[in-house]
Amino acid sequence: MFFPEGQVRIFVYGEPVSMRLSYDGLYAKIRNVMGKDPMSGHLFAFINRRATQMKVMYWDRSGFCIWSKRLEEGRLISDWATVHTREMDWTGLKLLLEGIEIKRIKKRYFRATTSAEIATTIVEKTQ
Repeated sequence: MFFPEGQVRIFVYGEPVSMRLSYDGLYAKIRNVMGKDPMSGHLFAFINRRATQMKVMYWDRSGFCIWSKRLEEGRLISDWATVHTREMDWTGLKLLLEGIEIKRIKKRYFRATTSAEIATTIVEKTQ
């Protein structure tokens, strides 16, 4: 399945997960520990303790799908102390799958303010 890059939401679980877990085990983690809906269509990524394997689970229209990747050398994450459960974008997942760890997350573009928002800010400051 192909995902439109701007619309897909990806959640990375922030603790090591046993790669023996399959559909039911990962479903339970998503539902009970992360507090998310596994059938929402979002991608949920899980990484093992040695950070050499990753599983990505999502709901397709007809059932659950799991992608799995094992690195032959290197690690997906250098230090578990810096990892926490978070949402990331499609580019971040692609980098993580290639073994490139993002040290600092910073958005390059910000939402532009409209003239109406600027005017209301000015009015609030003058009152």
